[in-house]
Amino acid sequence: MYFAALLARTEDGWQASDTELDNVETLADLADLARESAVDDDTVLAFIEQEDSWFGIVRVDGEDDPRVFVSNAVVAGRSSYGAMLVDELIGRDEDDGTDDLDDLDLDGTEDGEPDAVEDEAEEAGDAAEPRPAGPLGDAEILSDLGVGAKELLALEREALSEIADALGCTDVLEAVR
Repeated sequence: MYFAALLARTEDGWQASDTELDNVETLADLADLARESAVDDDTVLAFIEQEDSWFGIVRVDGEDDPRVFVSNAVVAGRSSYGAMLVDELIGRDEDDGTDDLDDLDLDGTEDGEPDAVEDEAEEAGDAAEPRPAGPLGDAEILSDLGVGAKELLALEREALSEIADALGCTDVLEAVR
């Protein structure tokens, strides 16, 4: 089960909204969704979490390129939205033989079941580039907001709640959870 929310920075603090990812197929789609919720091109954070197994943060500042952090690339790569973020970070092209999200055969690993995707890939002789183990992306993504790289890399369970605490928006985030 996924949880996804957008946190938009405003003059008065943070505004949160839960978001549906049904129409999000690429990082560009997610960045556009974030920009739509922005107030005066201020910072918007997109949080994606899958049952404490991994979390991802996409930061959009105005028209700048989005910045991305994923807590565990291997585990995230087993889910459709995590794979979208990880593939963007490792530079895997859409036309490199990997499937689009619409074409994925989601077999339950998106809910955190172990290694079924890897086993199928090995059986099929898939030569796709392996995903790096551990965190991936911009660990400094929240440094200017009070969560340094060291703190971000140390987060595990309840990570988004701890980030919200540091940002001073726990109540706002929990209201959409």
